[in-house]
Amino acid sequence: MSNLPQQTNGYAQLAADVLARAKQRGATEADIVVADGETFSVQVRVGVVDRLSKAREKRLGLRVFVGKRSATTSTSDFSIDSLHRLVDETCTLAKAVVPDEVSGLPEASQMATDWPDLDLYDSTKLGTDQQIDLAKRAESAALSADPRMTNSEGGEFDSSSGRVVLANSHGFVGEYRSSSFSISVSPIATDAATGGMQRDAWYEVQRKFSLMASPESIGQEAARRTLRRLGGRKVATKRVPVIFDQDTAGSLLGNLCSAISGYSLYKRASFLLDQLGNRIASEHLTIYDDGRMEGGLGSRPFDGEGLATRKNTIVERGVLKSYLLDSYSGKKLGLSSTGNASRSVGESPSVGPTNFYLVPGTKTLQEMIGSVKEGLYVTELIGFGINMVTGDYSRGACGYWIENGELAYPVEEITIAGNLKQMFTDIETVGNDLVFRSRIASPSLKLGELMVAGN
Repeated sequence: MSNLPQQTNGYAQLAADVLARAKQRGATEADIVVADGETFSVQVRVGVVDRLSKAREKRLGLRVFVGKRSATTSTSDFSIDSLHRLVDETCTLAKAVVPDEVSGLPEASQMATDWPDLDLYDSTKLGTDQQIDLAKRAESAALSADPRMTNSEGGEFDSSSGRVVLANSHGFVGEYRSSSFSISVSPIATDAATGGMQRDAWYEVQRKFSLMASPESIGQEAARRTLRRLGGRKVATKRVPVIFDQDTAGSLLGNLCSAISGYSLYKRASFLLDQLGNRIASEHLTIYDDGRMEGGLGSRPFDGEGLATRKNTIVERGVLKSYLLDSYSGKKLGLSSTGNASRSVGESPSVGPTNFYLVPGTKTLQEMIGSVKEGLYVTELIGFGINMVTGDYSRGACGYWIENGELAYPVEEITIAGNLKQMFTDIETVGNDLVFRSRIASPSLKLGELMVAGN
């Protein structure tokens, strides 16, 4: 692999040269993404390194338009000859495809003109041995927490850092750097009396290494979550109040995010079709998508097309205020982009969330559980039984049965079923425990009633 340019302006000049050649070869518009970075991942299992990968990568993605025809290609070879071939081949491909009347770059006037420092990059460099040790410490803390902790599916530490440069034929050139660190542990516990085994996990993700919880605390939480699942049983089929924990509530929010994606909408494959401005959820729900959140896991100064990111109000007190759109899906729907173009190197833009989250309420999880006479607290969802066109929802679940305001016993091999349109309307309480571990985040949620199918 050739040496990477040390200065961003090296990539800016590279991009300008590639775009100029694309124009010479007949492109009417073009854009280019250059990404480089380092990734490290280690998994240990029962104290022994099971998998380790370390890479330094660079890639360039080119998209050209010849009128209303377009093609996208990518390469990791930055040599002059290779880039010349890439441009020539991409232009040839574009001329061969069927025209699409709404294709093309956004208008030049829409390009981002400033990109503030969003505190996305940590220059901390961790040695290989140090990162292996962090994974080992997390797993060791889980396994030593209790004699019933008997095995492990692994402890993992991942780190990455890199930068993205985006340029287009309008003269836009933007770049930003980012980093991330994560620890996860998946231990296994055994019930000596029955021989039954259970697995659970815990994890954390941060932009800054200094903000990471200790590996010991992550391992201990993974052990606690695993141990409390021992002795799981089924329950009788009935309709009861259901509380979703942070992660499973985040999954529900992810379903909503998919339903308001411009691509689902213009393909008429969403249960929220034509609902803009209508009440779609309980008045307790206010949801934002904030691409400018400092340190956010989905933050970036501009989107995959060069438009400025922003804070969009998605749902306000239950009323749908905005979809998530890039330029293409926006044109299809007769709307403007919301700055949510998401893009991988070598792929055309699509729609993706930035930091998509539900505003927390005031109730603690314990208060929410205490308000339920009989019901279910969901901590894991299994399978993908969701019809995004109708909203019909049916998924396997694990969690804990609630009796008289307390967690009574673990439950497993059950199914929860309903319709997402009704489920969002039936949210009675929003918890105060919002934590960002991914780009989509939610506090715990309590639904008034849902079908729980068991015995």
